[in-house]
Amino acid sequence: MAAVVLQAGMDAPQFELPDADMENFTLEAQRGRKNVVLYFYPKDDTPGCTMEANEFSDLDDDFSQLDTLVVGVSRDECLSHADFRDKYGLSVLLLSDTESRVCKKYGVLYDKEVDGHKKVAIQRSTFVIDKQGKLRHVLYGVHAHGHAHEIFNLIKELK
Repeated sequence: MAAVVLQAGMDAPQFELPDADMENFTLEAQRGRKNVVLYFYPKDDTPGCTMEANEFSDLDDDFSQLDTLVVGVSRDECLSHADFRDKYGLSVLLLSDTESRVCKKYGVLYDKEVDGHKKVAIQRSTFVIDKQGKLRHVLYGVHAHGHAHEIFNLIKELK
């Protein structure tokens, strides 16, 4: 799969996706208002993804104090996101990219072999986007545990 590779300093690709409540979220609407931590994860309610979402949610107030919105994206449907959010009391905004349009724009898809069959999966990745819509940090292939704290430290350094 030919992947787009984004780099710090580039304009963040714009998008619009529905959240767990089927409300549309647009990245453009955050410009001039908030930094955005955009993280891509493979699947709702799996161990690593649950850990990552909980760790980001635990830091929600800290991110808010730094004018930062945390947004998670997977290819799960809105109803799956709502169940996932409600089951764990998540405060992060979860967006549904069932057609992989935004995953492709951010270059987070890869071919994974499962039981002898190739399937497309999401590589756990995070993008820190500043209030001007620029990519400040681009991290592909991150590990779930402790990642939210790493990203929080990067946000604290944004000027």
